[in-house]
Amino acid sequence: MHAFAELFQTLDRARGTNAKVSAMAAYFSQASAADGAWAVYFLSGRRIKRLIGPTRLREWLAEATGLPDWLVTETHEHVGDLAETIALMLPEGVEQADDQRGLAEWVEAEILSLRDCEEAECQSRVTSAWAALDEAGRFLYSKLLTGALRVGVSQTLVERALAQASGHPQAVIAHRMMGQWTPTAAFYSGLFSEREEHEDASRPYPFFLANPLEADPAELLGDIHDWQAEWKWDGIRAQLVRRGDAIYLWSRGEGLIGESFPEIIEAAETLPADTVVDGEILAWQDDVLPFAQLQRRLGRQRVGKKLRAEVPVRLLIYDLLEQGGEDLRARPLGGRRQTLEAIMAGMPPPLMLSPLVMAADWQALAALRAESRARGVEGLMLKRRDSAYGTGRPRGIWWKWKIEPLTLDAILLYAQPGHGRRANLYTDYSFAVHDGEQLVPIAKAYSGLNDAEIRRLDRWIRQNTRERFGPVRSVEPQQVFELAFEGIAASSRHKSGVALRFPRIKRWREDLGPGDADTLQQIKALLP
Repeated sequence: MHAFAELFQTLDRARGTNAKVSAMAAYFSQASAADGAWAVYFLSGRRIKRLIGPTRLREWLAEATGLPDWLVTETHEHVGDLAETIALMLPEGVEQADDQRGLAEWVEAEILSLRDCEEAECQSRVTSAWAALDEAGRFLYSKLLTGALRVGVSQTLVERALAQASGHPQAVIAHRMMGQWTPTAAFYSGLFSEREEHEDASRPYPFFLANPLEADPAELLGDIHDWQAEWKWDGIRAQLVRRGDAIYLWSRGEGLIGESFPEIIEAAETLPADTVVDGEILAWQDDVLPFAQLQRRLGRQRVGKKLRAEVPVRLLIYDLLEQGGEDLRARPLGGRRQTLEAIMAGMPPPLMLSPLVMAADWQALAALRAESRARGVEGLMLKRRDSAYGTGRPRGIWWKWKIEPLTLDAILLYAQPGHGRRANLYTDYSFAVHDGEQLVPIAKAYSGLNDAEIRRLDRWIRQNTRERFGPVRSVEPQQVFELAFEGIAASSRHKSGVALRFPRIKRWREDLGPGDADTLQQIKALLP
């Protein structure tokens, strides 16, 4: 536990990615298999389900410190992060000892075991654990308890560190970390072994990602005939895996989603055995439907006939990763596409081959791209015909050439603290537009401002607070921001009647007053 707490502190302080990779690689090289498994689990963004709520922890903290509840609550609101509040408010205890237990033993004994204990026993064990840890350990332990651990490293960096520690290529590590796995010593040992003894047949491949294209493709990419163009669909990226008699549908977030899309699982029986394809799940009825319709299918453990009829789906397949059990990813895209076309010939819906977009030159392709919004797509994907299907997001191989987003001017209405380094700053914002004489919330946004703007806006929010609702503050409706978003759909779940796709802050419109903000009527005019 002490070694992982030190690693956590090092990663929190480090700024460069190389320093973070080196620190993790050093830990992985020395950790036991059991400790390493849990470290990989937490560092790759997975988390334990929250066992104890923040209200209970604040109450126990008040009792442990002898301070009144209101002071603990006020301190938490000021600090912004409960684990940091606990770490700072508890004194260095006399009970601290040279605890030699590793991370795995700590997790099992001090966290997972709390699932079955009564409240009084839980309180006793948690406060004893606090007393046995230093400030850094208390912070980490409390983060694990609440399921809110955010380390500030991506899974790609974790893969790089494991590759450095194991001597394996990063692509091998990335593949072994795909799918659903549990943090066991056997799993960790499998990351380091020369060859996995029991390979998981359900495992997908790491998804290959594209970079945004901001420049003129004619100037950057050369001959258009070296590139394959496809529409950039607004759906759910997925891999369909058929190995043996089993079929698995994986989302890019490494979740099994076959229960939400049973017709795709049924149709996959027509694929040849030992085949893996990459594609996009879309709501589709004669043509693509808005993403909001697809959301109705997400998270469902059972999809009835009525919903299947109301929101039919397609899997538009655009790449072939495995055929007959052979990994095809190293082959050129052009060859993979030809083989995929042969497999998909005559394939019935809901499996469909993603169509290519043909153009004689970049100017003609740009004209087609301009039709994207009318077609219900986000732009174009450009892929080198000679490219392998790699891992991560290398530059220069696949590009997403998106159309310009839609924009609106909205008024800041609510704010609440962020997380991690920004837990003591107001960084999460809610915006509204005019609807007659009232303001109606239209969107939430968490990104788009630089650090200087965030700090200046934070000061303004504190000075212009109207009401408080727990961590949320309502503010004077004075500040106007331009929001960018990818799409809009009607929604009965939102008071405004509309839902925006991927809203984010484009700029702070200090040149506008609240009377210059858009109206709900103007926003609804954008509905398809």
